[in-house]
Amino acid sequence: EEFEMFKTICVDHVGIACKDLDLSKKFYTEVLGLSCTGEEAVPEQGVKTVFIPCGETLLELLVDITENGDGPIGKYIAKNGQGIQHIAVRVDDVQAAIDTTIEKGAAMIDKAPRGGAEGLNIAFLHPKSTCSVLTELCMPGK
Repeated sequence: EEFEMFKTICVDHVGIACKDLDLSKKFYTEVLGLSCTGEEAVPEQGVKTVFIPCGETLLELLVDITENGDGPIGKYIAKNGQGIQHIAVRVDDVQAAIDTTIEKGAAMIDKAPRGGAEGLNIAFLHPKSTCSVLTELCMPGK
């Protein structure tokens, strides 16, 4: 069936744009009692990130690390303020998911997978195709 690959989809993580990573981590660790898995800079995306396991889903805190604060997260915060920036869904095959979504008429930001934090292969759907929610397709890197 043409939608078979999407039957195993689950929410992998929720990306949260933050101005101050330390302050944001403090809330999730000291107030909610969650643990961070460590910080990782992803210079090609202009972000520093930390993942926080929360049940079966991860929370991904993101801060801009570009010199002028004009990376994707900096631009998002300038326009929208801090908050949920994207939702990532896990798929078995990112390229197949990209191809299928394009065939179904969805607009993709990425036409091929690229590297993301924690070794994930990722691709973003354009918000105009997803009810204005930036949606990331992701799968563990191989």
